[in-house]
Amino acid sequence: MNKFRITIKLLVIATFLLAFASLAQAQATRTWVSGVGDDVNPCSRTAPCKTYAGAISKTAAGGEISTLDPGGFGAVTITKSIIIDGTTGAGFGSILHSGTNGVNVNDSATGTPGTIKVTLRNLSINGAGTTLGLDSIRFVSGKELVIENVTMDNTSSDGLEIALTQAITGNQRVYMRNVTIMRVGDAGIKAANTAGSSGINVTAENVRVSQSGTGFKVGQNAKVIIKDSTFSNSTNGIDILASAFGAEIESCLIHSNTGSGIRAGAGSSRIANNYITNNVTAGVNLTGGTVASYGDNKIDGNGTDVLGGALGGPVGKK
Repeated sequence: MNKFRITIKLLVIATFLLAFASLAQAQATRTWVSGVGDDVNPCSRTAPCKTYAGAISKTAAGGEISTLDPGGFGAVTITKSIIIDGTTGAGFGSILHSGTNGVNVNDSATGTPGTIKVTLRNLSINGAGTTLGLDSIRFVSGKELVIENVTMDNTSSDGLEIALTQAITGNQRVYMRNVTIMRVGDAGIKAANTAGSSGINVTAENVRVSQSGTGFKVGQNAKVIIKDSTFSNSTNGIDILASAFGAEIESCLIHSNTGSGIRAGAGSSRIANNYITNNVTAGVNLTGGTVASYGDNKIDGNGTDVLGGALGGPVGKK
């Protein structure tokens, strides 16, 4: 009888240890995907997963998913803080998302909504297919989103849609650097937070948007800083919509849009050292907002260079 009890105890302990080891393995700080991987694997470097969705369930909050080789790693929904790195050494991660969103960032159903911090790096997000993808990236709920070295292409809706609806302590933030967005049906970038007491701050550096409905739609409660970027061959390059706070636009090339280079419908914006040319309707179109110039912009060769009023004089220039 004693031997039997000891055997049972040992079996219970072994089962517990195996379960604990399995759980620990499922929540690794760093996981891996490969074009020849399998989602039944533990997502280790030697036994990688096949998709980002398969790897994310086995990656601890705050951890990182790395990419071993080129491949298409599938659409993914992110509900916790994480880094997804497509990697530029051995390969480059691709997300193909015909008929759906490529990346959803949404922690609204968690116990702590509006808190996750997500980084997407070195990725190609492509909605090509019989049915085009919707948004390349859709940010619905979270605290911070960083997008670096990412290409978004072929969508019926937006490249990046920031569609926040919650008021949280402190503004939510998006930082974009070295991003290319092309061939999207609505906006290359769209930013808004419809919660009346909370804003969204967006910083865009070296961002290129072309062949879009609109390059950048600055929406409700949005404040953006755009630097060293290009907006071209769309309807409006930068469209500052009703209830937006405004935009700071510096050292950008805004050209060849069928509407206006900058259309200011609300808020207070400032522009410095930009080249705004060859826009059919206007270089700067004042439809309700104000735009102050630092006096060093080149606004020339547009249908009308400044429409709907006059630019404000240099502000705080030293």
